[in-house]
Amino acid sequence: MSAYSCDRIRDSAHISRIHGRVKGLYRLICVTIRALRQAVNFPTISMVGWGDIRRFQGAQMADKIRLGIIGANIHRGWAPRAHLPAVVASPEFELTAVCTTRQESADEARQKFGARLAFDDYHELIDHPDIDAVAVSLRVPAHYEPTMAALNAGKHVYTEWPLGRTTAEAKEMADLAQAKGVRNMVGLQARANPGILFVKDLVSSGYVGDVMSCHVSRINGGGLERTSDRTWQRDVDLGANTLTIACGHTIDALRFVVGNFSHISAVVSNQSKEWFEVDTEQTVEVTSPDNILVSGKLVNGGVGSVHVASNPWVGSGYRMEIYGRGGTLIVSSEGSANTSAVRIQGAKGGNTLEDLEVPGKYRFVLEGMPEGEPYNVGQMYYQFGQSISSGNDCQPDFNEAVELHRFIDDIRESSDRGREIAVDAK
Repeated sequence: MSAYSCDRIRDSAHISRIHGRVKGLYRLICVTIRALRQAVNFPTISMVGWGDIRRFQGAQMADKIRLGIIGANIHRGWAPRAHLPAVVASPEFELTAVCTTRQESADEARQKFGARLAFDDYHELIDHPDIDAVAVSLRVPAHYEPTMAALNAGKHVYTEWPLGRTTAEAKEMADLAQAKGVRNMVGLQARANPGILFVKDLVSSGYVGDVMSCHVSRINGGGLERTSDRTWQRDVDLGANTLTIACGHTIDALRFVVGNFSHISAVVSNQSKEWFEVDTEQTVEVTSPDNILVSGKLVNGGVGSVHVASNPWVGSGYRMEIYGRGGTLIVSSEGSANTSAVRIQGAKGGNTLEDLEVPGKYRFVLEGMPEGEPYNVGQMYYQFGQSISSGNDCQPDFNEAVELHRFIDDIRESSDRGREIAVDAK
């Protein structure tokens, strides 16, 4: 059996390494370390006797947050790609229940991911006494009703981004969450990406000096063809399109790092008027935008620009550029900051970019968290769990979601009016 070690337990609750091959012992160590975070400050696991480990394990198992996931169909959607594997690898949570629209598919999810309960009615999941918290991972138009039901039932809620189909829906959910006093989180996962957290701290600590200009782009391919179960996004009124999703995540990460815009000029354009459904071989009309360009002034005095697009063929991926009086930072990925790891390059007081390694303290999850799409979601769940356990607010919460919804409204307004507008800072 290979050796197990825990490098450091810091005030940031970071564990940089856990090695192991035996699944049962691995989960035992995971549970133990989570308990130790709250109880002691041992630098190595070897300082703890097995009797202590078993006592910690029992206490931690009793304290697990019992989670129900609404939208757990294992054959499509975001939950099987990210939420379900992330929760299974998160010692803070027990995957207590899953819910889909059919009992057969709910049972499939229960069996595959080890949930105790399976429902085909989200009201039954929400009302079950064994549920402490609910995650809503559905199509955007379906976020509102289960989120409101969970809030009214006094459950903690994690709802995917966009929070609502409209800003009005998002505001109603945020107001109810505040009134009920429950912890709430919105799925803006780029804010949990270890690389983005590192870059934010670099900017805040003066690595580039005063930010003079910045740019972010996210150019995706495959904008003309898709399967029929995804062409519902063609309708701009349903609130799930390149502006709200791809641009929403991308511009949120930029603003998270460098601060908000004070004034913007925008173009929101629909270049692809039709999509081809590859499975039905039908052509459908499209009203959703696929190219968004934003430029403007930052609150801190710098300037910034954004280009997010879904184009017909291969795209250039993700790239954030930050230029300051003292240096430069470049963040890049073949995917996007909310779903993928990023490469960070920097130059401080010079003209040669060097790769910057992300310090381990920005990784909150254990080594068993799957890489790729589940990783940042797992980082979010860690913060969500800490918020529930401590009673403190977590970020990004529903109020942050409302603020981003309003910023997207400003982008639309600027494009519709064809002129620069001041950003709604409410």
